[in-house]
Amino acid sequence: MKFKPSSSAVLVLEDGTIFHGLAAGKIGTTTGEIAFNTGMTGYQEIFTDPSYYGQILIMTTPHIGNYGVDEDEFESGSVNISGLVSNKFSEIFSRAKANQSIDEYFKERDVVGITEVDTRALVRHIREKGAMNAIISSEIDDISELKSRLGKVPSMEGLELASKVSTKEPFTYGDAESHEFKVAVLDLGVKQNILRCLAERGCYMKVFPHNTPFQEMETWNPDGYMLSNGPGDPSAMPEPTRTVTNILEHNRPTFGICLGHQVMAQASGLQTEKMHHGHRGINHPILNLHTGKGEITSQNHGFMVNRTSAENTENIQITHIHLNDKSVAGIKRKDKPAFSVQYHPEASAGPHDSRYLFDDFIALMKKEKYGVNS
Repeated sequence: MKFKPSSSAVLVLEDGTIFHGLAAGKIGTTTGEIAFNTGMTGYQEIFTDPSYYGQILIMTTPHIGNYGVDEDEFESGSVNISGLVSNKFSEIFSRAKANQSIDEYFKERDVVGITEVDTRALVRHIREKGAMNAIISSEIDDISELKSRLGKVPSMEGLELASKVSTKEPFTYGDAESHEFKVAVLDLGVKQNILRCLAERGCYMKVFPHNTPFQEMETWNPDGYMLSNGPGDPSAMPEPTRTVTNILEHNRPTFGICLGHQVMAQASGLQTEKMHHGHRGINHPILNLHTGKGEITSQNHGFMVNRTSAENTENIQITHIHLNDKSVAGIKRKDKPAFSVQYHPEASAGPHDSRYLFDDFIALMKKEKYGVNS
């Protein structure tokens, strides 16, 4: 049965839990793994983060859309969430800099959402039961049909998604004339602010598709390699893992972020695993084990590096831990010029506590290129 021309919508979870609400964005039906983000701001950057590909996102801050959409604040060229769940979805906005409302933005990009949902109850349910698939519909009210469609949605575990968001052709970014370092970026779903942070530090980049072999990237003669963030299960990515294994074997300066961190871990012999409900937000506390200082960080991941495998691997040093659950948040190779972190030092949205990691990468390339410490 189709909904009448009202704005009703329904959310059905894989375990049979049902939430009713109102339609937001495009009228339609969408599926994905449901996840929640605890950030109080930055919804536009979050929606366009490629790491969210394939996920229905719950925003825990009550009001979404208050400051509209600004075309200068995208983290990629498209909306990457599969759908949105919110408590209040504002069709009007108050920021003079904004170009359009979030409702207009969603409708233009065919994004289906549901609002007027008790997101506190929903998040508590996910925290207790764990991540699971879900379906949102504002056009179908037959729960049996929705459950049938939901049953055909593949699990995020074992799903390779980097190919869905990675560039199809190499492209360059930054100042080609006055740069100090050339960085090859393995695009697993790169955020624009990673590129901006490197460009601000004198890097000229060439961004390569996710399945590019090491030999092809090496012909560009880069000074270092950036392994980007991205979506999906790292254990389903043999090609990028093979590429990173070759990068490490050739002792190239390497910096991995989020999915890039997990792929570097796999290339170093570590195991990755699915989390119960993931870390997503801009207020996650991290401890730097070298400095003893805490950092408030931006995070977005549903997989992580297995801590036991990291502790039991001789050439791996755990450099950062998540203070909420003591999970691995950063590693470095003791025998290679390579390090990685599970969180997002480029933020956008989020605090800038961890931007120093880009400076550490510059120092690593400088040491390898000139034989001197910064």
